[in-house]
Amino acid sequence: MDIEQLRSYCLSKPETSEDFPFDEEVLVFRVLGKIYLLTNIMAEELTINLKCDPERAISLREKHEEIKPGYHMNKRHWNTVDCSGDLSADLIRDLVDHSYDMVVKGMPKKQQALLQKR
Repeated sequence: MDIEQLRSYCLSKPETSEDFPFDEEVLVFRVLGKIYLLTNIMAEELTINLKCDPERAISLREKHEEIKPGYHMNKRHWNTVDCSGDLSADLIRDLVDHSYDMVVKGMPKKQQALLQKR
């Protein structure tokens, strides 16, 4: 998966926006203003930071060398995923979906209801 495929997939998700809140290199994807994915667009290898259930995060790190504790993030709740390795595009999309769902799950019920209507 490359950055354009990733960007297209993220923007297809309901109420997703993108911006560069930190600098000109770190692209952030948000659902209703809450971050669910970060990536450095200037890096040689595509890596993404994704939110993850803590137990699932540990399991994923044990199974895949491309998945590590979140770089510059809360390592209990975030993973850094190397998309240039052997991970399939389907698994990467699944991890993006999981991150998006984790963020939505933490939102107030009113915002969750808004997303369910879409």
